[in-house]
Amino acid sequence: MAKIEKSIDINVPVRTAYNQWTQFEDFPRFMEGIKEVQQLDNKRLHWRAEVAGKDKEWDAEISEQTPDRRIAWHSTSGIRNAGQVSFQPIQDNRTRVTLLMDYEPEGTMEKAGDALGVVSGRVQGDLERFKEFIESRGTESGAWRGEIHGTRQTSPGGTGTSGKPGGSSTIRGTNAPRGGAPGTGGTSTGRGPGSSTGGPAGSRGSSDSPTDRSSSQRIDPEDMDDELTG
Repeated sequence: MAKIEKSIDINVPVRTAYNQWTQFEDFPRFMEGIKEVQQLDNKRLHWRAEVAGKDKEWDAEISEQTPDRRIAWHSTSGIRNAGQVSFQPIQDNRTRVTLLMDYEPEGTMEKAGDALGVVSGRVQGDLERFKEFIESRGTESGAWRGEIHGTRQTSPGGTGTSGKPGGSSTIRGTNAPRGGAPGTGGTSTGRGPGSSTGGPAGSRGSSDSPTDRSSSQRIDPEDMDDELTG
């Protein structure tokens, strides 16, 4: 398994950086090679991407999500990969985003690309484009402020386990107008298919209920390795 760790400092508050990262269906806007990310429910995602010149698809599941601190995931089909992104406030309006990835190259082309550092460079480029994307907007396109810890899920303002897309109050939100950057449109407190953020259809919505920003610490890569191999 190949491992990558990259960090970048972004000139937005930690809450803004984290909120934007929860909008998985916006990833193709700044991640190289990612064609589509479908939010199936609070925990499950379906990815389509071009890897080493070939179209690939895989499913992934979020194993941990703590607002303003970190999101951890692992694939459940297709390309083997796992990782986490952590958020560390440096100043009130400055955040360090650290992305750790553990993946299995497939085939000669991917293994050769890994040896040349192609994948590592792509990850760094993704972070740089994410920085440009959120700094140019000045505000997130949406947010989901719930938590996931293994099989336990906590929705914003309540607890419970999500059901099928569109069938649970954990997923289905209420549209509400909200100010922000031009083009963001209305936002929603829901998450999953059907939420409206003004971005790609089905992106997670934003919770406008006040939530205190939690502190964050950098995750040690060894701790992540234990989680990924456990």
